[in-house]
Amino acid sequence: MITRPGSQVHWIRLVIAFAGMIGISVGFVALLSFTKDRIDINLLGFELLAYMSVFVASLVANATIIAPVPFAVAIMASAARDFNPLWVAFAAAVGGTLGELSGYYAGRFGRKIAIPDSIVGYKKVEQWINKYGIWAIMLLAFQPVIPFDIGGLIAGATRMPLIKFLPSLFVGKFPKYIILTYAALGIINFIPLPHWML
Repeated sequence: MITRPGSQVHWIRLVIAFAGMIGISVGFVALLSFTKDRIDINLLGFELLAYMSVFVASLVANATIIAPVPFAVAIMASAARDFNPLWVAFAAAVGGTLGELSGYYAGRFGRKIAIPDSIVGYKKVEQWINKYGIWAIMLLAFQPVIPFDIGGLIAGATRMPLIKFLPSLFVGKFPKYIILTYAALGIINFIPLPHWML
């Protein structure tokens, strides 16, 4: 989280934002399902296209701040309703890992531009990555609260080799996306949506 020194974390806003992201994701999944059912698409034979869609959505969501995470999670959950959730999580993890290269290269080639001095905790995370290396990258990639962007910027700025950065990033993201995929499916199956939305 990027904040100015001296500001406090407002937990109520964080919870509301998290609940909002879940709501947007569920709504988007319902919209995709409704659209698929209304135009009567036979999904047999579209499995590869579904995995590629998940890959691209995750790549874009992790490479930019334009495509929000709920968009990618909704695409994952929609694909997981009709296809193998583990392959969906795998496609998302590969896309997310490659998407984080934008932050890595921004840190590597434009440290002074990409990393402002006002990022709270930058020095602490930098020390942590310098001390624990790939383990810090795995943990940052696995946890869902702090955006990974700062980890990618620091890994690039500290010149962590790509041969270490990418595998550790994938190892952190893959189990996270498995959990997100099954959690999204669980929420969709738990929430009593009208039949026409399913």
